[in-house]
Amino acid sequence: MKDNIVILAIESSCDDTSAAVIRDGELLSNVIASQQVHAEYGGVVPELASRAHQLNILPVVDTAVRRAGIQRSDISAVAFTRGPGLLGSLLVGTSFAKGLALSIGVPLVEVNHLQGHIMAHFLEPSDAYRAATPSLQGVELRHPEYPFLCLLVSGGNSQIVRVDGPCSMAILGQTIDDAAGEAFDKCAKVLGLPYPGGPWVDKLARQGDPAKYTLAKPNIPGLDYSFSGLKTSFLYTLRDMLREHGADSVDKLAEQVPQLREDLCAALQNTVVDILLAKLKKAAQQTGIRRLAVAGGVSANSGLRAAMLDLGRRHRWDIFIPPFSFTTDNAAMIGQAAYYKYLNGDFCPVDAAPYAKTRI
Repeated sequence: MKDNIVILAIESSCDDTSAAVIRDGELLSNVIASQQVHAEYGGVVPELASRAHQLNILPVVDTAVRRAGIQRSDISAVAFTRGPGLLGSLLVGTSFAKGLALSIGVPLVEVNHLQGHIMAHFLEPSDAYRAATPSLQGVELRHPEYPFLCLLVSGGNSQIVRVDGPCSMAILGQTIDDAAGEAFDKCAKVLGLPYPGGPWVDKLARQGDPAKYTLAKPNIPGLDYSFSGLKTSFLYTLRDMLREHGADSVDKLAEQVPQLREDLCAALQNTVVDILLAKLKKAAQQTGIRRLAVAGGVSANSGLRAAMLDLGRRHRWDIFIPPFSFTTDNAAMIGQAAYYKYLNGDFCPVDAAPYAKTRI
């Protein structure tokens, strides 16, 4: 294996601008600039996101390089998220990566955003990075052996992926409509919770009774998912309660029904987790693979993490859960995926265009 391979990675698929540096598979820096403006609108506004990326990308990349302690001449390749994501946001990262790679004469490496989330399980922070990151101090990072199954869950994707190698993956099942993270966000919005709604659902669910309300579960064949019916069931449950109590808003209903938001969030989270793990369990039984991982933004959900560990204990399966800092969109995971592609000589032409939707 070659030594002294330095990958500068850029991630700009949605509303986080991120840059990271990985040297010989070791994470040296990972800088993320989040955008707060979208909270005012209850969701990501694509035009505002792309403008914010343009403002953030240069200082974010500069900070990542400085924290890594490298020079521009040390960079072996520039990696970037090509898709899926918001096209305007992806264009900013793609264009910057191309310009930088051309200016210093190094190859480009394109990375699928979803593969990046899965490869976050193989991140190995340097001692200096660990020392500067309190959440990683004393945390053992376990890396799954191949093959393993990965439950990839985020605001835009819900998939079960068989991973046979860093560049060899296959989707076994995926959502046919909405994603789990979208269900959390949309239902949270109906309850009047701030955006992003997922963390608020998680927080309130810890204080609620998941058995207080019953929400519909889909009956989808195979290993595919569906969450549109769950969202409808949640909406109808709330609508019926508003009528029953003669309330004209969720706030007024909450004044009459103790623990309304807490219990509804607990029921929602419990139902989503049940749906996700029922199919993952089925996939494990069908494939005979006993190593199960979870990745993506929703993998930060405390209910899902606890249920994954419980599933592993009951079936004696090996469970892999990433640290919280590697669950969100970040360039470190893009750099890790790019490192393996670099070793395979899998480079990207300079005229490659970003894409909004794709499969692994």
